[in-house]
Amino acid sequence: MRHFTIHHDGVTIPVARGGRGRPLVLCPGLNSTQADLHELAELLRSDHDVVTFDLRGHGLASAAGRYSFEAFRTDLAAVLAELRRQGPDAAPVLAGYSLGADLAVHHAAEHPGAVAGLVLIDGANPVPEPFVTEDVLPGFRAMWADQAAQQEAERGTARQVLLTAQEILDLNVEIDAVRSGILDRYRKIDLPISMIMSTSMAGDSGEGHAPRFNRNWRAGVERLVREQPHVATHWLDADHRLVFTHAPEIAQIIRGARGPAGQG
Repeated sequence: MRHFTIHHDGVTIPVARGGRGRPLVLCPGLNSTQADLHELAELLRSDHDVVTFDLRGHGLASAAGRYSFEAFRTDLAAVLAELRRQGPDAAPVLAGYSLGADLAVHHAAEHPGAVAGLVLIDGANPVPEPFVTEDVLPGFRAMWADQAAQQEAERGTARQVLLTAQEILDLNVEIDAVRSGILDRYRKIDLPISMIMSTSMAGDSGEGHAPRFNRNWRAGVERLVREQPHVATHWLDADHRLVFTHAPEIAQIIRGARGPAGQG
């Protein structure tokens, strides 16, 4: 394993790299860290040269004066630029979880030839309806406030998240806006794409908003595949935490993907 740091845009990004085989960059999502993705990364290292890192304000990365989709996108771009600088390896597969999947799609659309394929884990979904609407806003505010309070126990560790509840809310509203236009990004990508999606992203409760959220999630994937039938879609019987609860299954799907996204 190699550990190094990248300094850009006033923040410090910690990076870990290890394994053998085709390079694969694993991008975490909002409120997740490379430490959270440890199990998946370790499983993939038997046949991939896996690169993990933390986004600003997450894990061992430094805090920032601003948190936005564009700022996180520059963190990913800085990591990929450093990998290119280190050596003429093959273009990496870019795998992203949740927000990380959206960052991956945007990077691939804006940098043709920079990556060999995409693995999108429960993110980058062109859902037909936004998730953060007025009727659910009170519930989301309470949930993210609780989440921020629970994060106090992780301060100073590799799993810390330094964002406030309001910053998390603002980012989720921004992610809704990003996904409303993400089909345009997919149209610019000519790469193998594998999606690994949860069947019950909002949980399996038949009450409250969960059924509507889950229908919206599936409708987004169906919308994408209608327009981009080459996208390979895999569904796991899980909620949005699938990357933590179903790491072996996700690693198996990545290994089994045909073309640059896997070994075949």
